[in-house]
This record gives sequence, C-alpha cells and structure tokens, in this order.
Amino acid sequence: MTGKQVFYEGRVQGVGFRYSVKELARGFEITGWVRNLRDGRVELQVCGQENEVIEFLEEIQKSHLKGHIKRQEVHSIEVFQAKGFEILA
Repeated sequence: MTGKQVFYEGRVQGVGFRYSVKELARGFEITGWVRNLRDGRVELQVCGQENEVIEFLEEIQKSHLKGHIKRQEVHSIEVFQAKGFEILA
C-alpha cells in the first residue's frame, strides 16, 4: 500500500475539477479525497496499491483535466484509512 498527496495548480477551481477526479477514481481500487484550498490550488490525497495509485494519477494527467493543470506537486504520505473516494468541503 502507498499514499500520495498531490497539489494541483492552474485553473483547477470552478471548472468541475474535483467532480471529474471523483468520477475517474471510480475506475480504480483506491480510497481518499479531493478538496479546494483557499489559495486556489486543489489538494488530493489517495491510498491504494502502488500500481493503482500511479495509474490513477496518470489518468488524471491524461484526461480532459490536463489543460487546467499548470503544475502538480506530489508527496509520499503515510497510508490512511478512508471509505471510498470523496470530495471534501
């Protein structure tokens, strides 16, 4: 199991970014969450088998969202318990 924290910068708020990420997550065996930050970035935290997490993050980059992402910053984090994948307020 692995955990990743990703910060997305660009035009990532007000464009359905979080909802699209949640929809993409349905195709993977992962858990976690995504939320908007006050500084205009989006934060994502995800846990799962390493290959699932990597493929999920790659899928975000390949999706229609790539045009909104100017920069992404990825950090390894400790695996945490979550139920499904959700959008946090």
